[in-house]
Amino acid sequence: MTQPTDIRRAFRGQQPRLLAAYCGVGGDTRGYQAAGFHVTGVDLTPQPRYIGDAFHQGDAIEFIRAHGHEFDLIHAGPPCQFDCTLTAGTNAARRHRYPDLLEPTREALEATGRPYIIEQPPGRASKRMRVDVTLCGEMFGLAVIRHRNFELGHWTTPKPAHLPHRGRVAGMRHGVWYEGPYFAVYGEGGGKGTVAQWQRAMGIHWTGVRKEIAEAIPPAYGEWLARAFLAAHVGALEVAA
Repeated sequence: MTQPTDIRRAFRGQQPRLLAAYCGVGGDTRGYQAAGFHVTGVDLTPQPRYIGDAFHQGDAIEFIRAHGHEFDLIHAGPPCQFDCTLTAGTNAARRHRYPDLLEPTREALEATGRPYIIEQPPGRASKRMRVDVTLCGEMFGLAVIRHRNFELGHWTTPKPAHLPHRGRVAGMRHGVWYEGPYFAVYGEGGGKGTVAQWQRAMGIHWTGVRKEIAEAIPPAYGEWLARAFLAAHVGALEVAA
């Protein structure tokens, strides 16, 4: 089933609209656009290099509550510093500095009544969500592993198979350089690949800022989710008919 057929059959000739909450530079946004969505991003901080079709600077949860019902699908990737072991500081200090946004985000999404996706990296945050889909860079031939878990609200799709990794992550560890087919796209330290290598590994070429690349997910993930949603939507229409 081709992309134009999916969109035409599922949305009666209208371009589907997606809200990308906590959008950052728009890794997932670019994937949704590739599948045919018009994407509006919302983020608390300015995002001058955001790749989407529209952008609103403001609180993501408030925007979801006020406008979420206007969209066909909502993708929300709340920052995970509250639960992330890579965030500097003790557990108590980290949780004092960073708010827990997972539950408030889910509550706002549920209130819209619209289909949604919650995205989180593996770790403590993912243990507080239903993991319906896990995506990995190896599934798309990328030079990152970049596991991400997704909770699907008000729609479902079959869980894809997790392919075996081809080797280790390249980089400098304890003064030794290790070769491997993947790059570690996080942090500011050396020994993790150049900006150009990160861009190629992630499929993100519209920003050269390490922090922005590191906080994004590969566009391939967004495109996979978009096409899975479109297929589920078309299937639901066929059953109803």
